[in-house]
Amino acid sequence: MSNIQLIVGLGNPGLEYKYTRHNAGTWLVENLARMHNCTLSLHSKFFGYTGRVTINGQDIRLLIPTTYMNKSGQAVAALAGFYRIPPESILVAYDELDLPPGIAKFKLGGSSSQNGIRDIVSSLGNNKDFYRLRVGIGHPGHKGKVTGYVLGKAPVNEQEQMDAAIDEAVRCIDILIKDDMKKAMNRLHSFKAE
Repeated sequence: MSNIQLIVGLGNPGLEYKYTRHNAGTWLVENLARMHNCTLSLHSKFFGYTGRVTINGQDIRLLIPTTYMNKSGQAVAALAGFYRIPPESILVAYDELDLPPGIAKFKLGGSSSQNGIRDIVSSLGNNKDFYRLRVGIGHPGHKGKVTGYVLGKAPVNEQEQMDAAIDEAVRCIDILIKDDMKKAMNRLHSFKAE
């Protein structure tokens, strides 16, 4: 059984960003909350929307920061600090340029060029030892186009692929909690939305 106690979905707040690729992590936590009939409520002391679900008898907090992406660590550090949740019990879902739409992958630790992840690492005292769930959004092909790309909406076919990967990832989170990371990884990493 896994020791995940907090699942965070990264994105940017506000309607103008709601359907942009950068909000893939937010979509994942919203799906997870829906699947477990959990209503997320705004908590200003945690700088985000939070909720609680029970998966396989395990109490898990959900968090969607209401800070901008590059300040995500403020929300994660506030909630993890309050509930004394160590970094190794945190799973953060976010958009990943290096994976194509339709693919999602788990990862433990390591570096990342994603601004939200960098801020979380910094806010946790430079601790990188938390789990990540990377949701593929693809790459625009040129570094100079990345900002407009992540803050843009995906075409319908890519959005459908991302939605399918997120749906599969949510199911694999259940496997992660009930069984272990290896089983969850084996299933998620062999999935590719058509």
